Amino acid sequence: MKLSIPCVLMRAGTSRGPFFLRDWLPEGDEARDQALIGAIGASDPLQLDGLGGGSTLNSKVAIVSRSTRTDCDLDYLFAQVGVGHQSVDTRPNCGNMLSGVAPFAIEQGLIPAQDGTTTVRIHNVNTGSQIEVTVCTPGGKVTYEGDARIDGVAGTAAPVLLNFLDAWGAVTGQLFPTGQRIDTIEGLDVTCIDAAMPLMMLRASDLGLTGRERPAELDANVALLARIEALRLQAGLRMGLGDVSGSVVPKPVLVSAGDAPNSITSRYFTPHKCHASHAVTGAIGVATAFALPGTVASGVARPPGRHPLVVLHPAGQIDVEVELDGTGDAATVQSAALVRTARKIMHGMLHLPGYVFPPAPAANDAVPGVMAQRQFPQREVHVIVPTSAGGGNDTMARTLVRKLGPLLGQSVVVDNRAGANGSIACEYVAAAQPDGHTLMFGYIATHGINPALQKLRYDPVADFAPIGLIGYSPTLLVVPATLGVDSVEDLVRLLRESPGRMSYASAGEGTVPHFAAELFRLQTGSQLQRVDFSGAAPAIADVANGLVQVMFPSLFTAQPYLRSGRLKALAVAGPTRLPALPDVPTLLEAGVSGVEMTQWYALFAPAKTPPAVVRQLNTALNGVLKDPEIVARMEADGARVQTSTPGQLHDLLMAEGERWQGVVRQAGLRPDLSFD
Repeated sequence: MKLSIPCVLMRAGTSRGPFFLRDWLPEGDEARDQALIGAIGASDPLQLDGLGGGSTLNSKVAIVSRSTRTDCDLDYLFAQVGVGHQSVDTRPNCGNMLSGVAPFAIEQGLIPAQDGTTTVRIHNVNTGSQIEVTVCTPGGKVTYEGDARIDGVAGTAAPVLLNFLDAWGAVTGQLFPTGQRIDTIEGLDVTCIDAAMPLMMLRASDLGLTGRERPAELDANVALLARIEALRLQAGLRMGLGDVSGSVVPKPVLVSAGDAPNSITSRYFTPHKCHASHAVTGAIGVATAFALPGTVASGVARPPGRHPLVVLHPAGQIDVEVELDGTGDAATVQSAALVRTARKIMHGMLHLPGYVFPPAPAANDAVPGVMAQRQFPQREVHVIVPTSAGGGNDTMARTLVRKLGPLLGQSVVVDNRAGANGSIACEYVAAAQPDGHTLMFGYIATHGINPALQKLRYDPVADFAPIGLIGYSPTLLVVPATLGVDSVEDLVRLLRESPGRMSYASAGEGTVPHFAAELFRLQTGSQLQRVDFSGAAPAIADVANGLVQVMFPSLFTAQPYLRSGRLKALAVAGPTRLPALPDVPTLLEAGVSGVEMTQWYALFAPAKTPPAVVRQLNTALNGVLKDPEIVARMEADGARVQTSTPGQLHDLLMAEGERWQGVVRQAGLRPDLSFD
C-alpha cells in the first residue's frame, strides 16, 4: 500500500516535523501510526527514507483537527516517532510543536484569522489540557516574520504566545502524582511532577555534577545514563504510569542553581539523551517546581501573583511567566505563559513507502461487497481532486476515501491536481487508463458551469463514465460584518449609491463564486468589480477582512467566519432556506431571481471504463454514503448526502449542460472560446 498525502513541514519552537490535518491521514490508529513511521523514516537511525533528522527533536508529528470540545477551537494530537525503530508514542505532549498548530490551522482554513492577532484555544488530546495560543495575523493573514528571538533557533520570527491554562496533573491527574513533593529512590531525592509533561527531577549535585555540563558530555557518560534510566523506571511506577521502558515519559531532568533568584538551570533528557536546548512543556514543569516550595527545584518563597522566571538550558534560556495563588504548601500555579516562534518550511505532497504497511487482504478475506473474482481493484485507486489540499472538495473527498478503501478491499488515496479551474484534473482523468483505478472528484464547476463558459480540452459527458452523486451544498451571499448592511435590499442600495467602487471575490473563472456574482450583478443592475483569487480560502479571507465586499461561497467555506461573526449571510442562492440558517432568506425571497447555485459533487471514471467496474464503484460509493458517520460529517461541513445510479448522474450532466448554456445566453455572458 502506498499513500500520497498532503503535508506541511514546519519548524516549531526548537523542534521540527510534519503537520497533518487528521483527515489527511489513514483512518484508525494503527494505519495512522504506520503512515507516521513512513513519513519520518523511522526504520533506520539516520531516517534517510523520510522527513526525520536522526534525532527525537525532529522526529515529531502534529495532527490537527477542529475540536470535539465546545470550549476549544482545535484538537492537537502530538506523536513522537521512534529513531531507528518503528514506534509511535502519543502519551507525551510537545509544547514546541504546539507553537505551530495555530498558524497551520489558520492557513488550512480551520480557524478564521483576525486582523492583528488571533487567539486560539487548543485542546491537547494527549493530556486533555487546554492552551491559549496567540499568533500574529496582520491583515487577517498569518505571518512568520517578526522580531522575536528564541534561544536555539537562528534569526528572528513572529512571536507565538503559549498560555498553559490547566496543564497541572494533565496526564496522571495530580500535580505530584506520588502524593509527595520529594520521594527517595535508591537513596536520592526525586521530585515526580506532572505539569504539562510528567517529569522526574533530580538535583545535579546529588549525582556529582555541576548541572552546567554540555549535552554531549552527559550523553557520553554511559554509567550516568544507566543510573538515570533505572531511576526513571521506578519513578514511572510510582507515578502510576506503569512500565515506562517503552515510553518517553516521564522525562528525566537535572536541576541546579541559576544565575539569579528568578532563574534555575536545567538539563532535560528526551529521555535517553540530553536535549540540545529544552522542551517547552519541560520548561513549564521545571518552572512550576521552581516556583512551589518543597521540591528538589524550589527557589525562594514567592507571594501570590505573576512571576517572571527563567529556565536556563544549554542553548540559552526560556522565559516563563508563572501565576501563583496561595502561599506555602497551599500555593498552586494557575497559569504559565511563554513565547515561541514558528516557520513554515514547505507545503506539498508526501509520498509514503509501501513497506511500512501490511499487505492488502486476500480475496477471501475481504469484507462483503468486494467483487468475487477480484479483477478490480488490482492496485491502489486514486481519486483526483481538482482543488488544492485543505479545501472543501478535498475535505469531502478524504472523508469518503477512508471508508471507500475497505469496501473495495484496496487502498484509495486522494491526489490533488489543482489548476486551470479544474481543467488540469479533468484532462488527466479523461486521458487515464479506463480501468477504474483513476477516478475524478467532479463538481458543478468542472462538469457544469466551466463547459458553458469556456472552450475546454475535455467533454464533461463524452470523456467520463458517471459513477454516482455524492451530495449537494448550498451557496450563500455573504458580506463583511463591518460593511453595515443587514439585507440584500441594503446591499443593492449601497451598490447603486457607489457604482463601481465595490468588488466581489471570485475563486477562479467558471467557479460558483464567480458565476453567481456575475448573475447577481446582472439581475440587480449593479456594478461590481471582480477580484480573482487562487481559490475559495484566500478569497473569503479577504472578504472577512473587508478588503472585498461581496462573495458567494459554499456553506462549508463560510461556516467558520459566520460562527466568528466576521461575515454576515444575507441570502441563500438556492430554492429553499437552510435549517442551519432559518432566518436567512433565499435570494428569490429577497427580490432577486435567476441566481440559484446549489453546488453538487460526484464521482467519475474515464470513459470506456467497464460497466462491471462502474457498478462495483457505484455500489461501494453508495454504501459509504449510507454510513451514519459520513452523513453526520458531511452535514456538519454544510453538505447534504445524495446517492444516485450512474444513469441518474448521466441525466443530471445532460440537464446541467443545457441549463448552464441557457443561463450564459440569457445573462449575456460571453463564453471564452480560446484555450488558455
